[in-house]
Formats: sequence, C-alpha cells, structure tokens
Amino acid sequence: MLSHHPTHRLFLLLLLVCGWSRTTCALGEGRKIWQQQKPDPISREQLFLHDTFPTDFLWASGTSAFQTEGAWQQDGKGVSIWDNFTHSRFGDTADIASDSYLQWEEDIKALTFLGAKAYSFSFSWPRIFPNGNAQSKPNLAGVRYYNRLIDKLLENKIDPIVTLYHWDLPQVLQEQHGGWRNETLIELFENYASFCFEMFGDRVKYWLTMHNPYLVAVQGYGTGLHAPGETGGDISSLKVAHNMIKAHARTWHKYNTYFRPHQKGKVSIVLGSHWVEPQSATHANVELCQESMEAVLGWFANPIFGDGDYPLSLKLKYGVALPSFTDEEILRVRKTADFFTLSFGPNNLRLGKTLAQFGQIVTPDLRRLLAWIKLQYDDPLVLVAEAGWFSDASETTENTVALYLMKRFTNQVLQAIRFDGVRVMGYTAWSLLDGFEWNYGYAIRRGLFYIDFTQPERNRRPKTSALYYKDIIAQNGFPKTKPLKRSRGFSRVTFIGESLTQLYKSSSAHFPLSSLTHSHLRLFASTGASHYRFALNWSLVLPQGDLSKVNTEALRYYRCVLSELTKMKLKAVVVLYYPSHSAPHWGLPAPLHASGGWLNYSTVEAFRDYASLCFKELGTWVQYWITINEPNRLIDVYNGGRNKHQAAHNLLLAHSKTWRLGLVSLALHADWAEPANPFLQSNIEAAERFLVFELARFLDPLLGNRNERKHESGNYPSDIKTFLAQTSLQESPLPNFTEVEKNELEGALGFIALNHFTTRLVSPYSPKQPKPAPDHNCRTLTDPTWTTRVLNWVTKRYGRDLPIVVTASGIDDQAAVDDKLRQFYVKSYLQEALKAHHVDGINLQGFYVWRLEDRQSPHFGLFSSASHQSKPKASVSVYKDIIQKRGFPESVTVQTCHLNEQQEVCSVCAWMLQNKVFLSLECAS
Repeated sequence: MLSHHPTHRLFLLLLLVCGWSRTTCALGEGRKIWQQQKPDPISREQLFLHDTFPTDFLWASGTSAFQTEGAWQQDGKGVSIWDNFTHSRFGDTADIASDSYLQWEEDIKALTFLGAKAYSFSFSWPRIFPNGNAQSKPNLAGVRYYNRLIDKLLENKIDPIVTLYHWDLPQVLQEQHGGWRNETLIELFENYASFCFEMFGDRVKYWLTMHNPYLVAVQGYGTGLHAPGETGGDISSLKVAHNMIKAHARTWHKYNTYFRPHQKGKVSIVLGSHWVEPQSATHANVELCQESMEAVLGWFANPIFGDGDYPLSLKLKYGVALPSFTDEEILRVRKTADFFTLSFGPNNLRLGKTLAQFGQIVTPDLRRLLAWIKLQYDDPLVLVAEAGWFSDASETTENTVALYLMKRFTNQVLQAIRFDGVRVMGYTAWSLLDGFEWNYGYAIRRGLFYIDFTQPERNRRPKTSALYYKDIIAQNGFPKTKPLKRSRGFSRVTFIGESLTQLYKSSSAHFPLSSLTHSHLRLFASTGASHYRFALNWSLVLPQGDLSKVNTEALRYYRCVLSELTKMKLKAVVVLYYPSHSAPHWGLPAPLHASGGWLNYSTVEAFRDYASLCFKELGTWVQYWITINEPNRLIDVYNGGRNKHQAAHNLLLAHSKTWRLGLVSLALHADWAEPANPFLQSNIEAAERFLVFELARFLDPLLGNRNERKHESGNYPSDIKTFLAQTSLQESPLPNFTEVEKNELEGALGFIALNHFTTRLVSPYSPKQPKPAPDHNCRTLTDPTWTTRVLNWVTKRYGRDLPIVVTASGIDDQAAVDDKLRQFYVKSYLQEALKAHHVDGINLQGFYVWRLEDRQSPHFGLFSSASHQSKPKASVSVYKDIIQKRGFPESVTVQTCHLNEQQEVCSVCAWMLQNKVFLSLECAS
C-alpha cells in the first residue's frame, strides 16, 4: 500500500466518513421498493403500456465470443479455460459453435435485419493474446478480425459495445497462476484492457470490463459447474470476486486517466441479478429480500456503485472469510462505472431460487429490479446488457414463449422509464444467435436467429422473436393506437344487470317470495340496471323431465319473482336451461340424464315440452328468453369427438324446436381468440378455427355464413367439415340435418347472445400434450383483451340485421370490498362495448355484468353474499355511475363506493327483511 502524508490520510478518512454518511442518507434505499405499494396490476397501462421509448434509446442485441465464434484453434488463437473444460468432459464443445469467426458479416446482416442500433459482443482474450500476457506480441489475426468487425458495424451505423472478458480466460493463466484466485490477474487484465483501449478505442464508445462476475466466482471457482471447474466453495468464490472487482476498478481508472480525455468513451461492468418478492411486506421479510439481492447483485454493485465496500449482510454472513478492502482500495473501487449495466435472464434467475428462503418468491420482474437499482444506487444511468429467455433445442424458428417474455421484459423496461423514472439508456436482446449455452451445451437455444448445428453452413434464420423485436425497434416501443374520442352516451345500447342466484331455495310453499329474495331484487335495482337475468331450474319444474309431474309451487314462485320485477319496472331475461358443470346430471332432470342426456334425441323432445310449459305459464312477464346457456361449453362434458358432435347437434335441434318468433336466443360462450404467435400462419389458422368451432358450429346452422357464396342456414361450417376430413379427427364425422330440421333451424334467433369474458391465445395443439386434443385441435392460454374483435367477427360473418346482446361478462375478484380488478374490468369492457357500437357500427343492444351477488366467498359478485349482509363492493358505484351517465363523458371521474347515511339505513332494512319471517308480498297466482 502506498504511504501518504498524515494530512492526506486525514483527507481520505474524511472522504470515507462522507461516503458512509451519504450511504446512510441516499444509498441503500432499495428495501423501500417492498415497503411501497406495488405497481397497480389493474391499471391498463401497468398491465401493458402502449408508449414509446426515448428517441435516443439504444436498441441492441448481443453475443459472446466463446459461445459463437468457433474457430477454436484457427489463426493463432490460444486455448481458453472453456475450451479445456468442454474437451475434458466428453460433451458438447464450442469448436465451431455458430461459426461467427468466419461468418461475422452474416451476423451484421442479422443486425441490420433487426434494425439494431448497437451490437454487444466480447473480445476473446486468448484470440488476441494466446498466452494471456499483453506485454507479449499480440495475435495479429485476432486483432484484424475485431478491427474488421468494428469497422463494418460502424459502416452500417451500428455502435459496438465491447466486453473485454466474457468468461474465456486464457488457459495458460489458469495453469500458471490459478486463474482469478491469484491477484496477479488484476495487473494482467489491466494490461490486456489497456491494449484494447489503445487499439480499438478510437471507434468504441462503450466498454464493459467483465460479464456477470458473480457466475464466474460461484460457478467457475465455487461449485465447478462452469470453467475452470474448480470446487473451492465459498472461500474460493469470495477471493475470485474480490480480485475481479479490483481488476475492474484498475481498468476503469486506466481508461479514465489515459484514454477518456481523447476517446470520450464510457466504461462499465455487467452485473447479473435475480429478483425476489416477499410473501408479505413485514420488516423481517423485507430484510430477507434485501439480503438476497445483496448476496448476488450487491456483492459487486455495492463496492462499485455504493460505498466502495461489501454489504454489511455479507460481512455478517462470511466474517473473516470475506476479503476486506483497505481504506485506499475503497476509494479506488467506488464509483468506477460510468453507467449501471445489468444482466437479467435465466442464469441468474435459476441461481436466485437457491437464495430465496423463508417465503421469498423469485419472479422475472425486470421493472421492479430496475426500480430497486434506482433506489439502492442513487439513480444511475442503466443499460440492460442481457435480457431474454431460452427455448428447447427442438424448437426451430417458432419460439413463442421467448417472444412473449421479450414482450414482457421490454414493456417492463418501458414502464420503469415512464412510471418509475428509471434512466434506462438501452436494451440488449440476448442473444443474437443460437450458440453454445455453457453447461447446457446445445440443449437449449437463446438466439433471435436459428442455427442448425448439424449443418456445416450454419445459416442464420430469423425466429418469430426476431420478427417481433424488429417491429419493436422500428416503432421504438409500443405506440398508442389512435385514441377513441369519449362519447357522452350510448344511443341504443341498454345496460343490463345480471344474476343467477338460486332464489327458490330460500322460499317455501307458504311464503313464495321470501324476504331474502325481495332483498336480492332490491339490491339489483340499486345498481340502476334495467334488465334482470335469471335461470329457471328444469329439474325443479319437471322432476321427471317430462309433463307427467309438474311442480306448480316452483312455477308459482317464478311468477312471483317476475311479478315483483314488473312492479319495480325491471325487465326480465329468463334462461330456460342453465347447465350445471357438476356431476352427476349436468343440470338435467335425473331420468333424462340416465337415458343418455343430450346424446339421446328424446331429450330434445323433452326440452321442447318443458319450454312450451314455461312460455305458457310465465311468458306474460318475460321480455327475453334464452333457451340454453353456453351449449358450446356443455358439450365439453362428453368424451370423444363423435359424442361432442352429437350433443351439439341435439342442442341445436332442441333450440330450434323451442324457438318462436320473438326475442328468443341461445347464449354462446364467446371468448375472442388471438394467435399465440402472430408471426406463424399455423397459429393464425388455429385462432380462426377455434372461433369457428366455438361459435360458427352453432350459429351457421341458424344464420348461414355471409362470407360464403351459398348463404344458406341448416348446415355446419364448411371449415369444420374440411378440417375433420384432413386430420386424424375424421373418425368423428358431423351429423346431418334433415330437410325438415334445416327449415326449423333457419333464422331461429331473435338476437345473438354472447357470453364474453376474455381473450384466449391459441396455438395448434401439440401431439406432446398429455391430454387428448379437443376437436378444434387448438391449445388455449387466457389473456384478457378486446371485446370489440369478437363482436366484429360475428358481425362480419352474420351481418347487422340481428341485434347482439352480451349476455354475461365479468371477472373473479376475491377482494371483499375494494374490488379494483372488477372496477378495471367493468370500465374497460364497457368502453370496448362503446367503441364497438359507435366506431364499428355494431348492432349492440345489451350488456350484462355477471354477477349480482356472491354465493359464499368473494368471487364474481357486485355484492357480497347474503351471509355477509350483501354489502356493496366498490365496483357497484363504478357500474352505477356508467349507467347513469350512459357511457363515459369527458368529465367522468370514478370513485370508490362509500356508504352514505341513507345506504346504511337501507342495510339495516335489508337485515330486517331477511329476518322478519311474517313479511309477505303480493304476487301473481
């Protein structure tokens, strides 16, 4: 250590004190991230932000030398520790890898295809200095290779971002000195870096000294999973990390003193990290999360970006085993990076799971990590130098999962910039090419471009993630769509409330309309909705399934309900058959179920008789009838394609025989379908096929298909027939309708009723899936998005003559009172309905919110269950406000529901109504 004059030592001490004081006040604030309220998962913008990045944002992709260059013994290159490591283990090697040493111009073509502004790559230390010593003569072929690469990048207006060390240490340095365990490497690395600065620095403006030294220290020298394969445990890892930190600091000072004045570049170090969340934000859990972050990212970031020393948690954990910095070293180490460079991907997230203890949850939340870095290290400028995921080696260009994780990560970065004020300067999609993936060899892929490693040509083929990244770069993010000008109301659309509570169970023969039922209807009326939907119970009205035994008390009860609705000036929408998705009878009378249910034509005739009875007994009070609710979901209870087709066939016949001129329909479950991977034709076709099987299977026989020349009803979609004929599902043919049945089916709808809840991401069903494929042969993933699209699809296929009514739409929100998710859902889905009506001209005339009241615990209800006094949730006021304003006027502001004095009195009244058993109401008899 250099000696200093006493006054100089005092000055250093004062700097240290100031540094510690600043740490107390400004640094180390990362733990606040878990104490603050998390980003609102309900906000549309914070679910997915449509916005653009700063104009000077650096869009990049990256590779490392060992993973892609190949040519391991070509043109004088020396052996690296990874060459030695892979050759000694009888597994995959990187001898050729992606062949970038010879095909570097193809790599640049790939970058220009993407529209990338920067390319992050590493120099191979043994390719430039085979013996690792920069005091010796460099390998001119290696120098020439990197010169050509840099020049060509600049010619294509792509900035080089150069990493000096990405794990491929010259093997001779490992053999002579023990690698990074030896302090000798600090000076050797500094000399190597100085040569690179001098040779290439006139053209390189971004330098990264090392890539993820955490993995080098832990997996290279601690566990032996990586080269050089040493298993020295914590002691060895701590020493290696200490030397790498000092080597980085020496290198930064060398550049800062001798090269920065005329080269004007910047130097940093790539640090890898995971991210953890506590089960609950208690003080103890927050401290555990902070310690987990300090054990990985903080190990290196705290000395370099913090106070110049290791985190206290590491000192307490390792004690004397942790090397210490001298006072002078602390000053020399701290602030030795011009920006914060982050690696966030599967390597660190895997390791993070071993560090997540006592309820911590490892999660790929890049936004939260960036916000933590801002708080912990005093708002640095940040470059995301590695972000991405992996796919199985068997995947070629169709890497859908990687595409969605790219969408997730890039949008999280955008949210961090716009919402959290993190100063992110660039994003690097990792990696540009498929390559050698360290201890995984070629078992996984991480590239944007596919390479077939069995072929000597090593051609680069863009994957769907490359096409998506190209779009992101071209648009500089996710631009907002043209905003819809807010309307002051719906001109024809009627808002309709909805409930399917089993009211009859609370009644008796002596008190047909119970106090609980009356209270339930008053709850409904308080929402301001105009139409009340409920279902009859077929098994209750006709226990035997036919007219041999009619439950007159049940019919009297339903008349009472309908009469009360009329008094309250509410219109009724009645469902004749609401299938229960629970065994054993699926909502059918037991005798009908025993005889085969909807596989037996006798059920069709029984339903016709049941419906006729209901029309006769209740029709005076009913404005809208739904014959069958979600027949397209009911058929799922039947096994095999043949049974599904037969059940659907009989359900259609039951509806057509029941239908009469008037407002009668059947309600279909109508989620929208989007291709899971929009760049794949197979996914696009699967999404369309999904909609045809879900909707057109039932609507085409009734309405025909306007997209076909023969606009005829009475037939199943030709798309289904063609698909079944072309696939292995052809052993399940569709039944045929007779001419009489075709005539009955034609036009047998008074309106189109759709139950819409969400959007599904659809891809072709993989033969590897363990469950048998559905008859549409599509796989689904849920992702809530557009209502408008399904309404447009139906309108395009069936025209605008018939009105469309969304007969159910809602979401499961388990919040007891402040149901933010439902508030967001109601507002956004009704806004989509408004857009469909006004902008697209959809003949939309109704929208039901599902449902009025919870049965037990919080789920879909606007009100809590009767057992919890039927208290209104916050979404009630949101829904009521929209109804009163008939839309979304400019001045609308949504507030949570607060009970006023009058409402509190009503709650007491409701309690009295529920408990005063002698209360009776007049009803129709």
